[in-house]
Amino acid sequence: MNQLKSLKQQRIELIKTTPNIIISEDEVIQESHGNFIEANTSKVTLEHLKKDCIIPVFSKDNETTISHYEFVNSIHSAISEIFSNSLILKPDIRVSHVIKGRVPTAIGKPAKELLDHEKTIYWERMAFMFELPEITRVINGNKLTLMVGGVRAYNLENLYSKKGMEKFKIFIGFKNMVCCNMCISTDGYFGELRVSAIDQLIEKSLELFSTYNVERHMEAMEFLGKHQISERQFAHLMGKLKMASHAPKLSNREKGVFDINDGQINNVIKNYYTDDNFCKGMDNSLNLWNLYNLFTGANKSSYIHNNIDRNVGSFEFCTSLANSLDSNVGNWFLN
Repeated sequence: MNQLKSLKQQRIELIKTTPNIIISEDEVIQESHGNFIEANTSKVTLEHLKKDCIIPVFSKDNETTISHYEFVNSIHSAISEIFSNSLILKPDIRVSHVIKGRVPTAIGKPAKELLDHEKTIYWERMAFMFELPEITRVINGNKLTLMVGGVRAYNLENLYSKKGMEKFKIFIGFKNMVCCNMCISTDGYFGELRVSAIDQLIEKSLELFSTYNVERHMEAMEFLGKHQISERQFAHLMGKLKMASHAPKLSNREKGVFDINDGQINNVIKNYYTDDNFCKGMDNSLNLWNLYNLFTGANKSSYIHNNIDRNVGSFEFCTSLANSLDSNVGNWFLN
């Protein structure tokens, strides 16, 4: 026990004394391909976040927030320690909801006459992903690679107050190389991480990444592929998903439903027939691995701030369906 405490203390000291790792062009020479999120987002570089974006502050004390650039670098620092011998690709960074401003000397100047150096911007929402292409698994014929990332949304912060705990989301899971869908479970996700400093952010990231159980996640995804639903059950499921938010007797949590909108449900139904990789079989049945990927594919249209929550929710939902089928227990969505 004393030895474990000593090792933990050594790790904490290492976190506190390790400077931020700056990702250089020479260090990371490859980048991910395919969009892990699509809805109303723009792809930017780490250099853009560093040089072109201002850093929001808490207005009552003028203390800076942890910037998007610092957030990305903190996660890179953590994964570089945990996966020290693995190749880490350039971060795939997506942003949305630009907040524009101007320097004081440009007050009163018409917007169309502003020069580049007189404009300021920052992005309200940002999501990013690092891919580790040397760490792979194959599930139901699909190649998966390990990926790590995070989400930051300034709209969830009260920037009109004094500096306090700031909110972040971090995750570790796998990227399906067939479709670029993310596969994330609750064990690989901190949905509301609150920290006030970068060293705390690195420490919590190390905690998540070091305790993530790859094999357990793999077994859970393989479990989905061993169960299938009929065309009738699929139709019943889609109808119940549309009904779920309006059903008066049970809450969504009690029914086990995750957050999905009508447009995304319609997308799942369309791809049940047309998706090149995850559509129905010759007998019109659909295994739950394919259903899960139809959900995560549809989820790419979600906004940055709730994308990962919905992704994790879809995994838990499909797992609950598989458990019901495996134990031959009735399920509100299937029966």
